Amino acid sequence: MNVRHGPRDSTPVLEESRHGRGIEVPSSIEDELATRLRGQLIRPRDPGYEPARKLWNGVVDRHPALLVRCASEEDVVAAVNFSRDHGLPLAVRGGGHGVAGHAVCDGGLVIDLSRMTGVDVAPARRTARAQGGCTLADLDQATQRHGLATPMGVVSATGIAGLTLSGGIGWLRRKYGLSCDNLISARVVTAAGTVLTASESEHADLFWAIRGGGGNFGVVTSFEYRLHPVGPEVYFCFVFHPVDRAEAVLRAGEQYVSEAPEQAGPVAVLGRIPQTADFPPESHGEPFVALLALFPGDPTEGEQALLPLRRVAEPICDFSGVTTYVAAQTVLNDDYPDGWHYYWKSVNVPRLSDELIEQLTSHVATAPSPASTIDVWYQGGAMAAVGERDTAFANRGASYLLGIEGNWEEPSGSDANTAWARNTAADLASFSTGGVYLNFPGFLEEGEQLLRQGYGANYERLTSVKATYDPANLFRLNANITPRN
Repeated sequence: MNVRHGPRDSTPVLEESRHGRGIEVPSSIEDELATRLRGQLIRPRDPGYEPARKLWNGVVDRHPALLVRCASEEDVVAAVNFSRDHGLPLAVRGGGHGVAGHAVCDGGLVIDLSRMTGVDVAPARRTARAQGGCTLADLDQATQRHGLATPMGVVSATGIAGLTLSGGIGWLRRKYGLSCDNLISARVVTAAGTVLTASESEHADLFWAIRGGGGNFGVVTSFEYRLHPVGPEVYFCFVFHPVDRAEAVLRAGEQYVSEAPEQAGPVAVLGRIPQTADFPPESHGEPFVALLALFPGDPTEGEQALLPLRRVAEPICDFSGVTTYVAAQTVLNDDYPDGWHYYWKSVNVPRLSDELIEQLTSHVATAPSPASTIDVWYQGGAMAAVGERDTAFANRGASYLLGIEGNWEEPSGSDANTAWARNTAADLASFSTGGVYLNFPGFLEEGEQLLRQGYGANYERLTSVKATYDPANLFRLNANITPRN
């Protein structure tokens, strides 16, 4: 590792490693950063380096030069300035659950927010401010003490930051909208090292962009959310049917949302029954179609309201019942173990035709891994009530989102499982009128083509906002928007 000096000043700039695996930064430069931090600077030679660089997605194996485990917003500013001034690639880690793995980089600097998990709830105003390292569990546990919640995802270990910045679909999407729709304000550290508050009244262009435009515009150190009365107890529908009932099950979900447009947001899952004691032994390994939904109101009312989703046919198993909202947020946690391998794609479709349903059942039957699924998200309701250009999140009018999840345990399965997810997405795209969800982006290998699908009609405006707040594209490890004037 060498240090060179840029042609216009004497700021040391670190040359990129040519060895492919990690780099070493001179001690004098490391020490310069360490003296500015309240948090921890982690280097390749430190005992904590290996666990610190690992992400939830085991496919991702990268070796940063430095990791800054931030303790404060000031640490974030120091890390951003250091990365920019020394020419280091910069990654930002919130919960570390982004499937594309951009929360870590080779030979660069990682801003790790995982220690910044404070949540302040103002129950009278029905708002909460959560730091950028929070997971869904951190936020839900704090807000549920007051019987309140904001729309988040469906796996409690997910970070709120990446989820919110690219939209955020979860159980409450049809009742209360997306995570980004419930954002009131955010504290953002820009590429210049400046701390801004983004809201409807301050830096409104930035506020518009971070509601769906991803991590392109800075490091969000805290999010202020609008809260809604949910829980502590809710009714949760969780019922499994044989896959030969797929058409009836999917049509039941379709009818439900047409009759109760903002009540609950069902998700249908097609996969194979796991070999666990929860299921009858004769069903193990067999294809299934499941319907899941959370009723956000009174549980007694919810039991009656969700009956149409449970009584489609004789089920394999019905795990439905009254539970806490916090517990409902963990129902799917065990399906996504740390260190497994993940590759997810998505396709928006306007309707569930008979031919499409046949394709769903056919493709899930050929998945190399029994843990892989195809998920059908019933959209609409509150998430579609927001104007297409009111936030950067696009494709709100799509009736269904198909999530193609390649999930497998052993590294040897990577090629086959990735190919299955790609081929499935390509085949299902023939039923689409356009649009994808950029929290399920594969590895963003399609580049600008995929971004234009994801950002839709908002793409050009996003390039302009990017040019304002990050003209040199410091924040490029994401669903990256090229800055244009």
